[in-house]
Amino acid sequence: MSAQPLSEEQVTALAYDAAAAPSLHNAQPWRFRYFHGSRTFHVRADPGRVLPHTDPDLRALHIGCGAALLNLRVAALHGGWEPDTRLLPDPGDRDLLASVRMTGRRDGESDLGALYEAIRARHTSRYPFEEREIPEAVRTALVDAARAEGASLAFPTGWHLQEVLELAQEAEVRNLGDRGHDEELERWTHGGVPFSDTAAEGVPEYAFGPRKAGGRAPMRDFAAGRTVAGREAAEFEHHPHLALLGTERDRPEDWLRAGQAMERVLLLATLEGLSSSFAGQAVEWAELRWPLRDPVTGTGHVQMVLRLGYGPKGPATPRRPVREVLDIEPGTPGA
Repeated sequence: MSAQPLSEEQVTALAYDAAAAPSLHNAQPWRFRYFHGSRTFHVRADPGRVLPHTDPDLRALHIGCGAALLNLRVAALHGGWEPDTRLLPDPGDRDLLASVRMTGRRDGESDLGALYEAIRARHTSRYPFEEREIPEAVRTALVDAARAEGASLAFPTGWHLQEVLELAQEAEVRNLGDRGHDEELERWTHGGVPFSDTAAEGVPEYAFGPRKAGGRAPMRDFAAGRTVAGREAAEFEHHPHLALLGTERDRPEDWLRAGQAMERVLLLATLEGLSSSFAGQAVEWAELRWPLRDPVTGTGHVQMVLRLGYGPKGPATPRRPVREVLDIEPGTPGA
């Protein structure tokens, strides 16, 4: 079918869906620019939303923007558009992470477009999950989802799972005693100041989840040891289900692929009735990230640790208004 120009309403809706992606501390490190002349979106890094201490090499920024890119692709396919995606299309512009050109209309729903309903339903859940196995068929589907985006997904067991849990615990101890990490966490949780109705970024106290009183699930303490009024303690899973998402190489384009794979896995998990959160503390420390890799081959690079299971859905966290993250241009890129 011949392609027609996207209306401003359609462009805004696509950016709105893209921005529902998760990111480190909900910093939302992305901007979108749409060019009417070529029906092309640019996904750009927002330098003002970097966490220089926690994410000095911008790996987490790329992963978050990759997740937003995946949402954009899903929303485009659901809307009947065929997205042609290029990663890092301009070596001279480091902030330009991807371009997505709507090349034409398509009939029927694709496997990727079918994930659309999960974009708004997916929320990070920092609550205890049930001690319940994830069916093998679901695990296989999640592995296939990661592979479709050029990444791997593995569910560690036995001594490897124990190693991952110990590394996460070590990272959490380091984080709680690290001044730079504490300062960045305070910024993105607003230092414990209650969120107003206009707060549009960071992790609000209502999304911290309960304080961990027991269990082995690796949970980040967003309160950083301070008391949060009304926050209760809870027992978490003793047999948590963790998944290691990795790539063969460790370059910016691999981080973008990892972000797309992560979001594809999370959206599918949501449709399968699973809740999810992140257990990525260890990947934030270079010397702890390396031992997370495949213990059999010793190859690959772990980009994120996911916690999956059956349990309460997490609350929605704030997002910046679309007008703050989207620019619409009349021409074509570079024109």
